[in-house]
Amino acid sequence: QVQVTESGGGLVQPGGSLRLSCTASGFTDDYYAIGWFRQAPGKEREGVSCIHSNGASYYTDSVKGRFTISGDFAKKTVTLQINMLKPEDTAVYYCATTMGIVPWSCIERQYDYWGQGTQVTVSS
Repeated sequence: QVQVTESGGGLVQPGGSLRLSCTASGFTDDYYAIGWFRQAPGKEREGVSCIHSNGASYYTDSVKGRFTISGDFAKKTVTLQINMLKPEDTAVYYCATTMGIVPWSCIERQYDYWGQGTQVTVSS
């Protein structure tokens, strides 16, 4: 049974930093992707950053230069380092994983297994 577990999140002031971690378990595929998605109040969920076990990564334009995704693929663990946080980054952040997708992407509908989500609030 595939499980996705997130940690991190919280309340931070504008310009601050946070680190989100995600661990996927319950599968043996070596070809998989783990991604971070977020949903702000009143908005659709969007792909923020995703990383594939082949080392490729993706960032949505609004987070480039501020967010960094990294993976320990042996442990199926991904970390999202978030710097220079802005109020518009406030959202519930979800981690998700998918296996065997070719070509891979950071599109929500391709991800089959999801975590519960963690709240990130950026406010002074």
